[in-house]
Amino acid sequence: MEYALILVLVAVVVIAALTILGPRVRNVFSTINASL
Repeated sequence: MEYALILVLVAVVVIAALTILGPRVRNVFSTINASL
């Protein structure tokens, strides 16, 4: 049970991080591609 709770918490944190940082990461990659 504890492992399941930990996995769920990790999944929620990862999804939240991707949702928040997704656009920023995309902007960084597009900027790098434009400079190249």
